[in-house]
Amino acid sequence: MRAAACAFALFTTACAVGPNFHRPEAPRGDSFDARGDAKTTVEADGRTQKLVPGANVVADWWRLFGSTAVNATISRAVANNPNLEATRASLRRSKDLMRAGYGAFFPQADAQFGGAYQQVSALKFGQSTPPVDFGLYTLSGTISYTIDIWGGQRRQVESLAAQVDAARATLDGAYVMLCGNVISALVARAAYRAQADATREIVTLERDQLHVTEAQATGGTVPYANVLSIRSQIASTEALVPQLEQKADEQDHLVAALVGETPASFVAPRIALAEFALPTEVPVSLPSKLVRQRPDILIAEAQLHAANALIGVATAAMLPNITLSATAGANNTSLDNLFAPNGLFGSVGAGLTQPLFHGGTLANQRRAAVSARDQAFATYKQTVLAAFEQVADTLRALEHDAEQLKVAKEAVDAAEEASRLVEANYRSGIANYLQVIIANEQLVQAKITYLQSVAQRLQDTIALYVALGGGWWNA
Repeated sequence: MRAAACAFALFTTACAVGPNFHRPEAPRGDSFDARGDAKTTVEADGRTQKLVPGANVVADWWRLFGSTAVNATISRAVANNPNLEATRASLRRSKDLMRAGYGAFFPQADAQFGGAYQQVSALKFGQSTPPVDFGLYTLSGTISYTIDIWGGQRRQVESLAAQVDAARATLDGAYVMLCGNVISALVARAAYRAQADATREIVTLERDQLHVTEAQATGGTVPYANVLSIRSQIASTEALVPQLEQKADEQDHLVAALVGETPASFVAPRIALAEFALPTEVPVSLPSKLVRQRPDILIAEAQLHAANALIGVATAAMLPNITLSATAGANNTSLDNLFAPNGLFGSVGAGLTQPLFHGGTLANQRRAAVSARDQAFATYKQTVLAAFEQVADTLRALEHDAEQLKVAKEAVDAAEEASRLVEANYRSGIANYLQVIIANEQLVQAKITYLQSVAQRLQDTIALYVALGGGWWNA
């Protein structure tokens, strides 16, 4: 008898219909590009970035950019960002729903108490006596337990647990994106301010050029059309300054929102572009690791798991269902005699339910569950492809950023040398002042391009850390 009970218990706890979930296989290979991933970038502006395959991504990767103001701002954002708090609440909700799902494995007990006034006519029983009035009080308790023979409830809880995994990965993803967005916005703001300052230098040089040209036009050495042309150029250049300032202000407001403040109550730290350090050793996760650490891939995997478990739920709904139940209680016309022996009642029973005909509802629900699983698997594969594409794009971007910055720095060096030569010629009487102004303007233009290249290299480095998953697993 004991052996039979143990066998039954083992059956009811281990058997679960529907397919078991297996994590999709991780991609093989050690690179994200068919041409192979670069191991280092060219030297640009005196710095070379080494891309280290298989290296781990530190959790606080933003500290590698060497700004205490950035570190403080990100800490404040993590503590106060409303979106992050919403994802935390979503995770708590998913955990509570999973715990609620476990309740199906326990007997369900309910108690009821009621009182009613009744009047019974004796004519109903063929008697002509007057009606009888009385009060009836009833106290009862019911216990029921549905045996999870086919594991439908276990599959339901499995699905809820997978949704917890999805909510946890969503929180990790929101955390990584928040950190990336904060430092990216601060870099962008610094770049826009630096470009605005350089543009103002151009305006100053163009105004000097205008004074020289006006003098030449007055002396009759150049046509007055030259003056009008330079004035038009000054107006066009000046129009760029408000645009750059607007973009910088928008980044200030974005940072305020990210830290959970209004633009009126928070002032973003003033960090110059030159204050950002460029990480010289950048980790590059292996493809097989990326699918186990990127939050968006983990979300897609958890959703696939949840959809797979629901196939078992739909399958179990088509099979016999056994329910055990017991009821006990007491009723009496007086509360004082509620527990008198003549008012006690009770029952114990078992029920078997086998779905026979539901118009195809149950079968089609299972087919729908299978299709949902197939859809989730396709979504998972697309998420992996998009992630690999993003990492490959970012790795190539770091290579090209270094090449572009190298050229931009060479242009600045050449423009500085040209400016020195023109100034020397001007002091020697070989060149006129207009040539000096033009050379200086070319120098400032080269500096603006250089600033843009510096910012782009920083932004793409940030993007790579985010694309690799942000190191949340090492927190």
